[in-house]
Amino acid sequence: MPSSRQQHERLPKFLALPVFSSDAVSSVAYGPEEVLIALAVVGGVVWTLSLPIGIAIVALIAIVSISYRQTIFAYPHGGGSYTVAKENLGALPGLVAAGSLLTDYVLTVAVSIAAGIEALIAKWPAIGTHRVEYCLVAVLLVAFANMRGLRESGALFALPTYGFIIGLFGLVIFGLQNVLLGGPVKTIVPTSYHLPVIDALSALVVLRAFSSGCSALTGIEAIANGIPAFKAPETKNAAATLVIMAIILGTLVLGIAFLGHIYHALPGAFLQEHKLTSIPNYEVLKDQTLVAQLADHLFGRHGFYLFIQVFTAGILILAANTAFQDFPRLSSILARDRYAPRQLASIGDRLVFSNGILFLSITAALLLIVFKGKTTLLIPLYAVGVFVSFTLSQFGMGVRQRRLKQHGWKLQLAISLLGGTVTGIVALVIAVTKFASGPKFMLWSIPVPTGAYIVLILIPTLVLIFYKIHQHYIELGDQLRLADEDLETPIEIKSTAIVLVAGIHRGITPALKYASTLSHDCRALYIEIDHTETPLVRERWERFGMGVPLVILESPYRSVVGPVMNYLEEVKKERPGWTVTVVLPEFVPKKWWHKVLHNQSGLFLKVALMFRKDIVITNVRYYLEK
Repeated sequence: MPSSRQQHERLPKFLALPVFSSDAVSSVAYGPEEVLIALAVVGGVVWTLSLPIGIAIVALIAIVSISYRQTIFAYPHGGGSYTVAKENLGALPGLVAAGSLLTDYVLTVAVSIAAGIEALIAKWPAIGTHRVEYCLVAVLLVAFANMRGLRESGALFALPTYGFIIGLFGLVIFGLQNVLLGGPVKTIVPTSYHLPVIDALSALVVLRAFSSGCSALTGIEAIANGIPAFKAPETKNAAATLVIMAIILGTLVLGIAFLGHIYHALPGAFLQEHKLTSIPNYEVLKDQTLVAQLADHLFGRHGFYLFIQVFTAGILILAANTAFQDFPRLSSILARDRYAPRQLASIGDRLVFSNGILFLSITAALLLIVFKGKTTLLIPLYAVGVFVSFTLSQFGMGVRQRRLKQHGWKLQLAISLLGGTVTGIVALVIAVTKFASGPKFMLWSIPVPTGAYIVLILIPTLVLIFYKIHQHYIELGDQLRLADEDLETPIEIKSTAIVLVAGIHRGITPALKYASTLSHDCRALYIEIDHTETPLVRERWERFGMGVPLVILESPYRSVVGPVMNYLEEVKKERPGWTVTVVLPEFVPKKWWHKVLHNQSGLFLKVALMFRKDIVITNVRYYLEK
């Protein structure tokens, strides 16, 4: 796509909603479920506590959404938490926000795809034997769709996102209708069954459940990061899309939490982990997620149940698309600020940040392999990073509002400070309750516990890497920057040309001719591996060497690279300040596979010489005919 098409590739609200909110909306499929899993250890009281926690999560969604709506109008060029924190709090908070978000985007891809495959396993359990392979195929498909371009990926992701929204609203409405009309409510787990108490009820258990449910908030910041992708007026369309997303997300979280409370749902992941085989219908429930249980209970395993499961799997897999939009975009901003490799700032031929997409795909795929594609292993790492970025962004907005004091700044400041305080507390709660609370995974046959401690180590490591990259680019710029004295320096290059020869053949002649044009001090170098061949080389050089002197070096250990490197150092001492040009004759076979039939000493020499000072390497190729 030509650069002139970029304006036409921007998204209307109808397509922007599935592109930027699929992560947030899809979290309804696992956020309320994680609350139940965390609370179920306290026995039957789980269904009493789950609804109030769901209400608290919805209130948090409202606070964060209002705060990010302010960010959209304040920073219409995007950048989100990183830009806000960097401009108002300083470089270090900005980089902490960036590291937190980049970490969370990688986890978003891994968690969303793992949860999507689990939704398919609920319907077709046989898939579970190849869980990781299905996860990797899903990563590949989403990456390919994003490499095709923004507008095409928006059209692709619209169907599963809107299908999921319709399916879950249908589930909530049907479930509520049954309750509101006063009909009999048959529970999934019978009220007569006494759920065993595995852990005593405590504030820590409640906080752990709340922090697990807060995974429903991941992705809310995506719209603020991707404002440039919207059609004009960008800020107005982005703000409207954010409000729509928040309403959908809050309604569905509350609705699913209420149905889980009313119908006494208990996710299969908990039943399997604690081996509650005595529970009625254990075999039916053990592979089912919360949404799958509710749909099966209300509709049976046909029709609308299948519709919900297919679209749940679809949106969970494609929810990774939000990260595929924002990770490359944030990486490009970091690269432009010289905190990330500059390749990440490059826009590919389809008007997307191709290098960022590839990097995200590889990192997420490795994560899925290490954690075996299991959501329960990945969830303990999730959400802490995004809440750190929420907190820094909102406090940054507070500093900006206090500094500028624009119309209505006091109310805006109060919103930012409230949001920053609440999300800061939540980030602390998640870090403490999930520090090392997850199941273990095997890494090289070593059991390693999961938990937020992994992310808390990773974020400072990323910040250190950002600083090291920035330091390199600053030093590079200082040394490459031109000054007036560079204009006064006379151009005078003295050079010695050395042709490396492995034998006498037609490919040597053009190399000798070329080297002779570079310097009056031109010589050839032959490394003697087999002394019986040396007399023939001397004889043929007298005839075909074009008068260029030949230096023969013995190599008692049959090495080529070592003697060449030593000789070049001697030449540099002979001619201080001179440039040594190494000419490598190279014949090119007609077919690519013929290359593997010949030794690669020339390639090894190029690698060895690559970082040597005052040495220039050049290839003179001789192309073979059929």
